[in-house]
Amino acid sequence: MMRAQQVWDISVPDRPGMHSYPGDPTIEVTQVRAIAKGDPANLTHLTLGAHTGTHVDAPAHFIDGGRTLDQMPLDHMVGEATVLDLRGRAAIDAAALADQDLREGDIVLCKTDNSALWDHDGFQEDFTYVTLDAAEVLVARGIKTLGLDYLSIEEFGSKTFAVHKRLLGRNMLIIEGLNLSAVAAGRYFLSCLPLKLLGVDGAPARAVLMR
Repeated sequence: MMRAQQVWDISVPDRPGMHSYPGDPTIEVTQVRAIAKGDPANLTHLTLGAHTGTHVDAPAHFIDGGRTLDQMPLDHMVGEATVLDLRGRAAIDAAALADQDLREGDIVLCKTDNSALWDHDGFQEDFTYVTLDAAEVLVARGIKTLGLDYLSIEEFGSKTFAVHKRLLGRNMLIIEGLNLSAVAAGRYFLSCLPLKLLGVDGAPARAVLMR
């Protein structure tokens, strides 16, 4: 039985006006019942996209007929994870991963300059992304999940989404929208559990690291 000595919340808070990928649904929070108005309880109605804030991409996001989120093994979302400090790079390419300690079956979380972008107003187009040759390294090393600290692993403006398709086509899981500002490089235990929705291509999640 594991005893966590410290826990880091690496999720971003979901709220109206938060960063959202252009074209995606934005979050709306409406109070439909309120104790202050004489109702017996408070009740909130939420409207949001499946890829809001910190979220998980299932293969079905880009692979027609691919696995939906409920069909993915839980050990892709919960288990040993390694955080790589890759700050100072415009892109994560194969060279950036060449000397990293990547083990078969790892969950890999990439800390980049993106984690500082959450402090800016509005969506930031110049985020650090993952290149296709880096995706090939991850596939060759047998990585099962990749996480990045902004709303997409793909270069902004991509028309092919080749990196998503390469990783999801191998039944890897992708976690996007992390904030790794407070976390140092190293090995941790990750819990990143999305909502248990059936037949969906992704869902928001609460992600925490433990050590």
